[in-house]
Formats: sequence, structure tokens, C-alpha cells
Amino acid sequence: MKFTITKGFSDPERREIAALYWDAFAQKLHYVLGPQTKAVSFIAAHLNPQFALVARGPENTILGVAGFKTRQGALIDGSLRDIAKTYGWLAACWRAPLLAMVERELAEGVLLMDGICVAAQARGMGLGTALLNAIKQEAASQGLTSVRLDVISTNPRAHALYQREGFKDIGQEALGPFKYVFGFESSTKMLCPVTPDTAAPTL
Repeated sequence: MKFTITKGFSDPERREIAALYWDAFAQKLHYVLGPQTKAVSFIAAHLNPQFALVARGPENTILGVAGFKTRQGALIDGSLRDIAKTYGWLAACWRAPLLAMVERELAEGVLLMDGICVAAQARGMGLGTALLNAIKQEAASQGLTSVRLDVISTNPRAHALYQREGFKDIGQEALGPFKYVFGFESSTKMLCPVTPDTAAPTL
């Protein structure tokens, strides 16, 4: 199947992208953002197309999304007030601190990858690798020097992919008792340097 990767999406595509993102990360976030109907509505309302690389197949079918974060913004953003608008103030008071636990700080010159999602019908086609390369190209085009990501301990397959694509382990963070909330014990921080010649056109 042929596909193209471009930056951004239209407003009518918001809910489809939110559903794809939730499908990929529900196991990690279901206690914090669930139930599904509210989670998808919240994500859809706070997606920023400027921080999304979207893979599309025939007839513009959305096959995958890679989000990223820079000092200018992130794929998904929402304040305490935004969380309360969807879940109510009482729920927002405990959800917001838990969400803050999985927030990651930016370093100078670094683009932070904020998740890769591939639709079920597009898996096994190399789309994840293509989106990862597109993320590197985006970082290089912005004049940044590296891409950072976190991979959770329950996803060794993704960890192996990132290693093959030039990412190196630079640290680990344990969740302690909060592993019961997020469904994984720890995450590994990984970093990949990029150079100006990485900024080739996306597929």
C-alpha cells in the first residue's frame, strides 16, 4: 500500500486522529483519561495540527500519526480548566497531577516525539519506521540537533525498533506504585542525533 506523510490535518479529521491515538495509548491512559468517549472527545478538542505528521493512504485514508513537542507547543495540550470542562472539577483535581507525571521536559535543541500510532490495517508495512524517519526530518528542518523519546518497559518491540533506527538509551525512570495506574513499571529515555542532511523530503 502506498502512503504519503505530511504535516497537519483538517478539523474534520480531528476525531479520527483522536480515536487512533486513544487506541494506541488507552492501556497507559485509561485510568487517567477514560472512559473512551470522554477521552476521545478531550483529545480531539486539544490536538494541534502543527505538531502532527500524518500518514495517508489511498483516498486520503489516515493510516498513522506521529506527534511531537518543541518549545513552540505539542500535539496535545490542555489546561486544568480544559480537563475540568470534560471531566468536572473534582475529577480534574486528581487527573491533572497524574497526567503531569508522564509529562516530559524539553532540553535545548531537542524535539520530543510524542507517540506514534499506526492503524491496525497498516501494521507490518514499515509505516512506523517511515513516521519515525519523518520525525527526524522534522527536527532537522527546524534546526534542532536530536530527537528524544520515551519507550515503556512493556513495549520491547518498539524499543528494538528505535535502537535499529539509531536511538540510544540515555536513562530510565521508574513509576514506583503508580505502575498500577499506568500499567508499566518504567520507561527508557532514548536519544537520536540529527544533522541538517537528515531534512530530506518525507515519503
